Amino acid sequence: MTSDHPHSSRRDFLRIAGAGAMGSCAALAGLMGNAEEKSVAPETPERARKLSLALASYTTRKFDLAQTLKMAKRAGLSAVCLKSFHLPLEATPETIKAAAESVKKENLILYGCGVVTMRNEAEVNQAFQYAKTAGMSRIMAAPSVEVLPLLDKKVREFDIQLCIHNHGPGDKTFPTPDVAYKAIKDLDSRIGLCHDVGHTTRYGADPVAMTEQCADRIYDVHIKDVTAARKEGDTVACGRGVIDLPRLLRAIVKSGFKGYLAFEYESEADDPLPGLAESVGYIRGVLDSI
Repeated sequence: MTSDHPHSSRRDFLRIAGAGAMGSCAALAGLMGNAEEKSVAPETPERARKLSLALASYTTRKFDLAQTLKMAKRAGLSAVCLKSFHLPLEATPETIKAAAESVKKENLILYGCGVVTMRNEAEVNQAFQYAKTAGMSRIMAAPSVEVLPLLDKKVREFDIQLCIHNHGPGDKTFPTPDVAYKAIKDLDSRIGLCHDVGHTTRYGADPVAMTEQCADRIYDVHIKDVTAARKEGDTVACGRGVIDLPRLLRAIVKSGFKGYLAFEYESEADDPLPGLAESVGYIRGVLDSI
């Protein structure tokens, strides 16, 4: 379950908080200065690079693709996972390729898309062709149970990972990673999980326990913090909520996770950059201390 960090000593807490504050300052530095200066991401100490950090573009759903990429860079992130707001699933191959090229020109990695709803064969086929055209390595998805056999075939055909995203309370199919894990454990290993730690917490489950239980199939993580371990919990900047993020990050690092920690800051849709930058700074600070 979540906690107010009961296992951290005062010294550890102060060290983490201090490191997080310095990381936040570095991330927020991009908020100042002229437009050219804003796009330059700060260097990160090698020991803080235990995990790769990305942007889940639902964060910037009220901004266009160009603005989204600039925000990702200003927050010091290295990759993006695009939601359909920024690259529609029904876009032409030419439009998809042009968008992928614009990401590349910003020196960012376009590693995935989603979360994509998959309820039937047409939606599955569309998503895989879209990801292939864009050069993505994985799809974050909310599939129905009925399409799992088809997904098993598609990941083999396209050699693209499919990551089932849990949506917590209200999700009658895959509310937590362990439920999805049971459904896919006998399918091709390219079918895995996108663990949304916020939704897991809102469901009342322990995101650390879920990480440990499902580690071999977790290929992506939506990192965030929430105000309460119940359905009504809202997204808040990392370090301000109830998730024991230092404990969670230790578990993720220990598991040998090789994917991306994708920041999905769902609050303040009209002005997400300050909260995003604070979250990135906090997570970098914690990583720097473990």
